[in-house]
Formats: sequence, structure tokens, C-alpha cells
Amino acid sequence: MGKRLFIVFAVIILAACNQDKQAKLGKLISQRDMLNEEIKKLQDEIAKTKGKDKIRTVEISYAEVKKQAFGHYIEVQGKVDGEDNVAVNAKTIGVITDIFVNAGDEVKKGQVLAQIDDQVLRQSVKEVQTQIDFVTDLYNKQKSLWEQKVGSEVQYLSAKTNKEAMENRKATLLEQLGMNKIVSPINGTVEDIPVKVGQSVAPGFPVFRVINFSKAKVVADIAEAFSSKIKKGDDVVIYFPDINKEIIAKINFSSKYINPTNRTFTVEIKLPPDNIEYRANMIAVIKIKDYHSDNAITLPVNIVQADMSSKYVYIIEEKNGNKIAKKQIIKEGQSYNGLVEITGGLKEGDKVVSVGYQNLEDGQAVKY
Repeated sequence: MGKRLFIVFAVIILAACNQDKQAKLGKLISQRDMLNEEIKKLQDEIAKTKGKDKIRTVEISYAEVKKQAFGHYIEVQGKVDGEDNVAVNAKTIGVITDIFVNAGDEVKKGQVLAQIDDQVLRQSVKEVQTQIDFVTDLYNKQKSLWEQKVGSEVQYLSAKTNKEAMENRKATLLEQLGMNKIVSPINGTVEDIPVKVGQSVAPGFPVFRVINFSKAKVVADIAEAFSSKIKKGDDVVIYFPDINKEIIAKINFSSKYINPTNRTFTVEIKLPPDNIEYRANMIAVIKIKDYHSDNAITLPVNIVQADMSSKYVYIIEEKNGNKIAKKQIIKEGQSYNGLVEITGGLKEGDKVVSVGYQNLEDGQAVKY
């Protein structure tokens, strides 16, 4: 009897344990279903967020492509000079005894600027004049006798020759005296006097600089590489930074000679007469037009981007009612003053992204 009770009691306990496990299993399954549902919900939310990232809209600004005139200029630095800019030299060796002008004085052609010591020459002229007076007197007497058929022809010709020789010597001395005067070869202004009274001078030694600014010009040396692009008659823009003035002119002279030392050639532009006060050696920035197009597509240089193989910009297109940025490959031409000419890849009316292009990708949604 006791044994049966033990068995019954064991069966009851075993049944109770199985019910607990079943309940626990059911509870875990329920928790699992709830977790799966929550995981699915989170996955859907993450997927929606990723989708939103993919179609993230970037705010931009754009510029509409229009055709306009475009020119490319070669910029070089030149200087202002007078049409006549002369270094006046001494014609003979000597010591300066007088200077008759000051820097800034207006002078005329042939005006004496300075005197070289000519005391010895003047003394020589006096001596020769004394000899001329003597031989002239002899000549006149011999001539009178010869006309009277008195004396020989040789005596008459000898007196005549001596007289003419002394007169020629005097003429030579007077010419040498003239060389001791330093005169201005042009009308103009005395700009520089590098000598002083008492200083020795010689031929080839600059004593004065005289410049005529009634006709001024700009002179510049240009690299040999541009020799085929620049010619007489080309339009130029000249800017004077010291006086903040800009003028338009034409090339009047383009040298055919290449300087072998620095491989440059010279151009000259005559300046129009106006109220500008030009000064010798004033800096002039010369812009010479070497390319021009009346109907060019241009863009600011900074919005053109580059990768390993090409240059490109972003343009705006309509797609399914949305505004999309499209990567557009372009070809570049000349560039100048912050602009570049676009020779391929764009057409008039295209909308090119000008602000915000740094954050764009091909196909990116945009707004403006």
C-alpha cells in the first residue's frame, strides 16, 4: 500500500514539473516573437533612414550659361619714355667750366648746356690770327706786284698758299672750340645732370639727359614665345598703377629683332596726348589681346573641378519631377582674369551649379 502511494505521488510531481516547463517554454516563445517583431520594426526604421540618406537634398545656387565676348591678354610690364629721349655726351675731352641749365629746365635744339675748358684753343686761335694777318699782308703785296708784272709767279702762289693754309687752320680751331660747347640736340626738358663744374668729361660720357615728352610712348620687352601672336596694330590696354589710370591704344612698333641675351623683342605704343602727366620710366602694365571670341561660353575658374581623367562641372536636370545634379564633362579653352572659356560640354541655357558643388555627387537631389 505504501509503495503505491509513493508511485502516485511521484507521478503527480513529475506531471507538475512538465507543466512548469511547458509554461516556461510558452513564455520564452512569446518573448521571442515580441523580440522578432521589435527587431523587424527597428530594421524597417533603419532601412527608411538609409533611404532618406540616399536621396538627401543639397541646397545650391546656379548660374545660367550665356554666350558673351571673351578675350585673352598677354600681360607684361613696360615703362613710359619720351619719343625723344637723348643722353647728351661731350664731343671732346676736357674739364667742365660752366653749366648753364638746371634739371627741369626747358631747352631748345642747339642751346648751349655746358662749357668745356677751351682756354688753350682760344690762345691758339689768337696766335693763328696774328699769323693770318701777317701772311695776308704779304699776299696782298705780292698780288699787287704780280698784277704789275713784277716778281715771279712762284712768289705770288706761295703767298696765296700760306694765306689759305692759315685760314684753314683757324677754321679748324674754331670748329674745335665749338666742340667744347655741349649743346642740346632736341627740344625738351633737362631730366638729369650727372656732372658738376670741375669734373672731367670725354666722348661717350653722358653729361645731360634731355627728354621731349610732347610725344610720349610706352616701351616693353616681350618674351620670344609670343613673337607670332603680337604684331603692329594690335589693340592693347595700358594701366598706370601709380596714377590708377587705364587707357586703350595700339601697338605702333613691334621689333623684328630678338635680343640674344634675354630672348625678348621690343614693342612700342604711342600714348595719346591728354591730361595725364607722364614721367620718364613710369611703370605701365601692358595687356596685349592675343585671342578674342564674340560668342564664348565662359565660367569662373573656381567652379570647374577635375578628376584623374577630365574636367567637369555639375549641371541641373529635371528627373521625375525632381531637380538632379548631373556631372558634366567639359573641354576648356583659354583662361583669363578668373574666367575660362568652355569649348565643349555645355550649351547656352544650361544651369551650372555655382555654389554648393563641393558636396555634390552625380545624381544628387538639389534645391535652390
